[in-house]
Amino acid sequence: MGEGPARWSRVKQFRTFIAVGGVVVLGGGAAIGATAANAASASPTLASKLAAEFPGYHIPAKVSKTLYDHSRTATPIKHLVVIFDENESFDHYFGTYPYAANTDGTPFVAKPGTPTVNGLYSKITSTGPVGPLLTNNPNIYNPQRLTSSEALTESNNHSDVPEQKADDGGKQDAFVQNTEASTPSNGCGAEYCPPGIVMDYFDGNTVTGLWNYAQNYAMSDNDFDTAFGPSSPGAINVVSGNTSGGYAVDSNDTSTPGVKTTDAGSVSALGPNGTGTIYGDIDPFYDQCSDSNHNASTNTSPEGVLTGENIGDLLNAKHVTWGWFQGGFAPTTTNSGGAVCGSSHLLTPTDAVQDYVPHHNPFQYYASTANPAHLAPSSLNEIGYTDQANHQYDTSDFTDALEGTGGARLPAVSYIKPPAYENAHPGNSDPLEEQQFVVNTVNQIEESPYWHDTAIIITYDDSDGWYDHVTPPVVNGSDDTTVGDTSVCTSVPITVGSAEDRCGFGDRLPFLVISPYTRENYVSSKLLNTASVVKFIEDNWLRGERIPGSFDAISGSIDGPGGLLDFNVPPHFTPVILNPTSGAVVSGDYWYGNRGELKPTAAKRK
Repeated sequence: MGEGPARWSRVKQFRTFIAVGGVVVLGGGAAIGATAANAASASPTLASKLAAEFPGYHIPAKVSKTLYDHSRTATPIKHLVVIFDENESFDHYFGTYPYAANTDGTPFVAKPGTPTVNGLYSKITSTGPVGPLLTNNPNIYNPQRLTSSEALTESNNHSDVPEQKADDGGKQDAFVQNTEASTPSNGCGAEYCPPGIVMDYFDGNTVTGLWNYAQNYAMSDNDFDTAFGPSSPGAINVVSGNTSGGYAVDSNDTSTPGVKTTDAGSVSALGPNGTGTIYGDIDPFYDQCSDSNHNASTNTSPEGVLTGENIGDLLNAKHVTWGWFQGGFAPTTTNSGGAVCGSSHLLTPTDAVQDYVPHHNPFQYYASTANPAHLAPSSLNEIGYTDQANHQYDTSDFTDALEGTGGARLPAVSYIKPPAYENAHPGNSDPLEEQQFVVNTVNQIEESPYWHDTAIIITYDDSDGWYDHVTPPVVNGSDDTTVGDTSVCTSVPITVGSAEDRCGFGDRLPFLVISPYTRENYVSSKLLNTASVVKFIEDNWLRGERIPGSFDAISGSIDGPGGLLDFNVPPHFTPVILNPTSGAVVSGDYWYGNRGELKPTAAKRK
């Protein structure tokens, strides 16, 4: 999250809060969360106000459910759930997979026959992984294992050009100088941030849940960020594969809403068509909760607009149900700027983290798919369908859809963004908080009536600048002298669209698929990138329709030969249920090493 220190630092001061149903509401006033249970149709007055405040936007009218058809898919997958977490490189989470040190945290012992990955080691011996990347790394520091007590770390510099510089022409040897964050003069507080931490990694004793999902389902060790850079472009790429067609607007100009301005750190210079590329973090224009809930005293930053198509537009055109569900999306109150997204949680005893992060919501950059006032669906049974919510929801609505509350049904396509304290973003979250959200969500899906035809993807918006030893395959270049592109990008021609500042693929990211239709304990090395999510949706529901200017057309497929989904093997419908606190297996897998045991019990050895 965040372009630079001013944007990716987290709350450092204790603030007054009121607990409401397990949620912390900042400021003075109790929660009035706009959920579907208490929603009413938007008034004509509100519709006129929003149309004037957000040029190009209008509150959508309801679309008849009779037009929707969930059954037409190219594969047995009828429901896709994308859990889109934050800021982890592959090596940072899986660099020594499947070997865990077992000196702290939850015990983990890999199943016999578990495949190795393209990780930090040359081989795994009886005493652990060995290889020159661990003991003679070309970077200034060697990678070190992080313990479970060191889970909360500071965030690194994960902007576009610093990530390019860290890769250093493909040598992957300049991370400490370019992406490691500087230590604050007053120290790191609760965060662990020794020199060289950008090189370090967790193992299965901390990211236990993810390692157990890899043991029982499928994981890629060859998935990359679509482009270098932070959260906003990463989020946009998972729903469109295209960060061009954007521009910045002056959020302070209330007399002429939507007037263009410049934001050199986030949006490239505008071309002849009046648009550029969003390559840095910038809050979305079509969102009343952007820029600190449009607080007049702090609302000084430009906001971003995108003009192209996204996957939501394509799904709407074909009447396929879908939704983006984000923690903290439901407003807690209102102010003169409209909705206020004030819900928050304590990450440490004195550190509250606001749940909703506007620039993590890609659909709010587009007038066609935005819900600026954070309106709840007009009723629970409208979740997934077009109405005033415009497919933008709180994560509580996902629970309602899974459980069938009020006649709700799970949409065909669901993106889930956890609240900030559980999204894994260093500084705002940690792997243990992330595990709580991921495991609870996956367990809930696996225990629902939808499990038999569902695929769950877990992947990440960017690498946070964490070290990864694999040189990204740059398939689309950029030569923007105003930004400072390096030879990593300038040596490659533009092959996707015509815009600068979309250089990628960027650094390697984790990518797991949980479904009855994966091979068990399988590692795929098929080349993927974030836009592969878009491609699967297009291929499965839209007969291969593509988004103009998107990376989708050149992205690897999640299914097919060597893919993560395999429809040629018998499906395994028995779900593997994990403990959200420990990450250990509770049921569905009887291998002792996945159940938090270092050796089988006497009863199991008989």
